[in-house]
Amino acid sequence: MTLLSSVNVAALLFSSTAGLSAALIAWVISRAVVAVPGENRSYKDAPPVGFRLLWRPIRWTSHYLEPYLPQKMRNRLVVRLRQAGMEYSLSPAEFVAGRLLFAAVLSAGATVVLPTFELAWGTTLQLTLFFALCGWAYPAIWLRDRIALRRRELLKVLPFFLDLITLCMEAGLNLQGAMQQAVAKGPESALRDEFQRVLRDIRAGKPRAESLRALAERLDEPSVTTFVSAVIQAENMGMNLAPVLRAQADQRRSERFQRAEKQAMEAPVKMLFPLIAFIFPCTFIILLFPIGMQLMEAGF
Repeated sequence: MTLLSSVNVAALLFSSTAGLSAALIAWVISRAVVAVPGENRSYKDAPPVGFRLLWRPIRWTSHYLEPYLPQKMRNRLVVRLRQAGMEYSLSPAEFVAGRLLFAAVLSAGATVVLPTFELAWGTTLQLTLFFALCGWAYPAIWLRDRIALRRRELLKVLPFFLDLITLCMEAGLNLQGAMQQAVAKGPESALRDEFQRVLRDIRAGKPRAESLRALAERLDEPSVTTFVSAVIQAENMGMNLAPVLRAQADQRRSERFQRAEKQAMEAPVKMLFPLIAFIFPCTFIILLFPIGMQLMEAGF
């Protein structure tokens, strides 16, 4: 009886200690969550879908992570988010917090699912680390692809927008009115949103030259920088903007054709590896299989 009583007392103490520890951890976490200030997103865009699914934990993590982000990393992420058009959707701390949480979610899912396959402990650990690495790397890959897609879209529609602005100026409108017409009549694209932001900046009292320089800085594209520099220089010299814009539109269209020709010339080189690795072996198998069977039947 004494031994059984001691075991019961030890089990009671252990359960009480575990319960108190869990309650203390829950209290600390709740205090940390309550300490995170609210967010005013009335002037911001909605976050991407993947970030939206984990938005509350991302906000809580980014609040405590932001003071520890190096300034160099923060500046680099600000530039990349601006190039991706996510400047008003995510902050650098929220992006890094999202990467951490994606890694944690995938590793936790792997920890739950992988034991059902009865793998070795070392293999399970390696796969868990692999899934965590995938969760950490995926947002960076997504951001890179979004920047590349936005750049291709921008270069594709830039000559058309310059043509619209040029036609409106030749019809008698000033530059601001021509940009308004281009925004109203142009196709939906990243460039349209950027020109709309330029118009908002001008209406808010920002000088037109500074608004255009901010456009070139946000997009960080040589074609847009050249266009902005030409417009500002022509305005400073008192030149007529319509011929300048017409020349810029022709130049951008010529560059678009050159990019298309370059991609067409690169296509055969890019197809060489799939041909050698996948298509040629299948072709040789189909052609040589009957010959091989005949040789085997002949006794060779």
